[in-house]
Order: sequence, then C-alpha cells, then structure tokens
Amino acid sequence: MRHLIDILELTVEELDELCKKATDIIANPEKYAHKCAGKKLATLFFEPSTRTRLSFEAAMYELGGNVLTMADAGSSSAAKGESVADTAKMISCYADIIAMRHPKEGAPLVAARNSTIPVINAGDGGHQHPTQTLTDLLTIRAIKGRLDNFTIGLCGDLKFGRTVHSLINALVRYDNINFVFISPDELKVPDYIIDELKEHNIPYEEVTNLETVMPQLDFLYMTRVQRERFFNEQDYIRLKNSYVLTPDKLDTAKSDLCIMHPLPRVNEISVKVDSDPRACYFEQALNGKYMRMALILMLLEQSGDGKPEPLDGELIVDELICDNPKCISSTEQELKHMFRLVNPEMGICRCVYCENKKVRGA
Repeated sequence: MRHLIDILELTVEELDELCKKATDIIANPEKYAHKCAGKKLATLFFEPSTRTRLSFEAAMYELGGNVLTMADAGSSSAAKGESVADTAKMISCYADIIAMRHPKEGAPLVAARNSTIPVINAGDGGHQHPTQTLTDLLTIRAIKGRLDNFTIGLCGDLKFGRTVHSLINALVRYDNINFVFISPDELKVPDYIIDELKEHNIPYEEVTNLETVMPQLDFLYMTRVQRERFFNEQDYIRLKNSYVLTPDKLDTAKSDLCIMHPLPRVNEISVKVDSDPRACYFEQALNGKYMRMALILMLLEQSGDGKPEPLDGELIVDELICDNPKCISSTEQELKHMFRLVNPEMGICRCVYCENKKVRGA
C-alpha cells in the first residue's frame, strides 16, 4: 500500500513525474475529468483548514470522484476519544483514499499503519506537510523552469513551520540549492533538519535580518508565526510581528524574485505587495489543486493489498519514551514508542512519529 506521509518517500524521479502530470492536467483538464469516477476521497481534518481541505476536495471532484468530509473534529468520534488507529480502520471501510490533517505530529503515520487504503499527510502539527511541498515545487518549476541552481530564503516561523520542513527535505536532493534561514533565535529550523544539511554538506546560513540578505534571493518563502503552535500567549505576542514584508523592503530584491507563502497570511506580507509582479502566492495556492490531483491519481494507481510497508532503519521499540507533548504517542497510550537509530556511535535516536531526538543510555 502506497501512502504519502513524508516528502522523502517520493524519489526525485517521482517528484518530476508528478510535476509533469500536474502540468498536463492544467493544459488538458478534460482528459482527467473522469479518471476517479466511482472513487471516494475522505478528508479528515482535525485542525482548521481552508486551502488544503478545499483543494483536496476540488481535486477529487475535478477528477470525477466524490468526497466524504470531516471538517470538524468536534463532531466526529474523535471527540468521544476514538484513537487515530481506529478512525483509519473505520474510514477504510467507506472510502478509497484519505487526506488527513492532525495537530499531533505523527498522526497520519499511525493512520497509514492501520489503514487498508492510501493515506496522505495533509499536515501533522509542526512536523511535515508534503502536499504543500509538491505545490511549492510545481510553482518553482513553472516560474523558473527548473528545480536546481537557486538561492531560497525561508523567513518567519522555521521551528514550527511544517511547510518549511518538508520543502527543505525535498530541495536538498537537487543540485546547487543555497538555503538562507531568516528567523528569530526562538523560531530557528529544528536541529534534525540542520543535522541533515550538515551530513550532506548542503550550504546554508542562519540570519535574523531579512533586508541584509534580500539582494541574493531568487525565492523568498514567507511564513506566519503560528499562534496555535505556541505553549503560551506571551511568546506568540512577542514574536508575531518579527517579519513584515512591505514594498519598500523589496527595493533591493532581484527583478525576477519569486515571493511565496503557503497561506494563510496574517500580517507578514502587506496587501500592498499583492500587486507586485513578483508576488506568486495566489498562483501557488491554485497549483495546490493540480498537484493534489496528480498525487491522488498516482496513489490510487499504486494501491496494493493494504498491508503496511515495514518502517525503514534500525528501530528501538518501547525502550525510550518520547517526551514531545505534540507527538501522537503522548496522547495515544497504547502506541508503541518507536525510535529510529540514526547515529549508532553516539546512540542518537529520533522518534519515528515526530523526529524528537533522544540519546540512548543518557
């Protein structure tokens, strides 16, 4: 059974094929109008969403399929305490494919391990958002004609920004990508991503000032500071206006800069920037529908016997306990605590669900 939980599950060749398929869908929509006739997509959204949920639903309808939607966790059996595993088993009886968003990191992985139909991670807490990354790649490819040889600045909440994490993981596999991380110290990129960049000798720099690096950027990926990811209101209020993109800050930018944003925005991009030809974020949102159409087609075509694939890497089961309160293992008590051994010499392990680091024997 093929799922999409992490962008790294797709090869570079598959990423390129999905971009080509989405481009063909844009050019020839009538060719795909009945590709999913008789199929049902279940959208299970345990967190609020506009673009992701509606683009998934629009994608399935435009492929000729139908949608079963759960847009309010409060009206589902989750409110009664039903586990993610049981929810996935039940929805497998009613639908052909699932798109799931959940506030707990690793929840879509748990769903995939218990589902007999494909599961798509539509965002899990502050962890990953692979279909947004597919959208971003299609946008970059459409604008620049390539997915290599550029400098990208990622600005704002890089700690909890799941869209940022997935995009970095995808882009490191392309040649000559230079990363510039722009954030306050409290919202820096998580160490598991920095470790990955260092391991593969990928160039990056971390700065706190956007204006100083603006002239070197080919892409600027803005993000909002996410109130829902903070443990206290005071920290959110202190950091929420760290970066606000206004027209004057673009004076030193390249004429062909592409400004991206996964949306929704709050105030981190002034509406005055919308009329700038370098603003690409609404085009980016539209691309999300086409890329999700391509992904749905791929996963339905590759669906197998419903048995989950074995997890990669050397696993440590129920020896270490994940102490990340945002991890799905913190609330679903019957879940096994599973860690992947990433550095045997130093005993460094990472939680299978949320990437939280623990040191064996510490």
